[in-house]
Amino acid sequence: MFDLGPATRQLTRLVQGVRDDQLTDPTPCTRWTVQDAVEHMVGSTDYLLGATGAVVIARAAPATVDDYRAGVTRVLDALQRPGAVERRCASPLGFEWSIAEATAGTFMDNLVHTWDLAVATGQDRRLDDDLVEACVALFLPEMPERGRAAGIVGPAVVVAPDATPQDRLLAAMGRRP
Repeated sequence: MFDLGPATRQLTRLVQGVRDDQLTDPTPCTRWTVQDAVEHMVGSTDYLLGATGAVVIARAAPATVDDYRAGVTRVLDALQRPGAVERRCASPLGFEWSIAEATAGTFMDNLVHTWDLAVATGQDRRLDDDLVEACVALFLPEMPERGRAAGIVGPAVVVAPDATPQDRLLAAMGRRP
């Protein structure tokens, strides 16, 4: 199973670097502000917690870095429970998949939104090379096309044939690297 921990560490650092005056700023995820992206990422931990059968704790809005950090800790613990990754759940695209597959999908989502938050808040936008390589191997080219068909991934962006793996991933997910 894919280790979600490394993908969440960079995102946690970036969310900690968000200033209050940046929360209403737009992100490269065109319909979202910085706060919307934080809400989504906290929601991703709730999604995995619910899928593993763990109790999802209600929290006050707006979501914060502490909510994200606590959610990640709970998810990583829940994924270690016997049989957790073999369970099945509904994907955001409407098909059924295993918790192991849902974890990989959440990894990809975390990684792309890490870049979104970095761009929106003027932080370092370079993603971990090993995580990008793993994501490219797991998801390109099929997943972005499925996401486009479902209306949750923007149109692909053309990049040069010698583009970096990070730029290829971001372009496939509708971002202009």
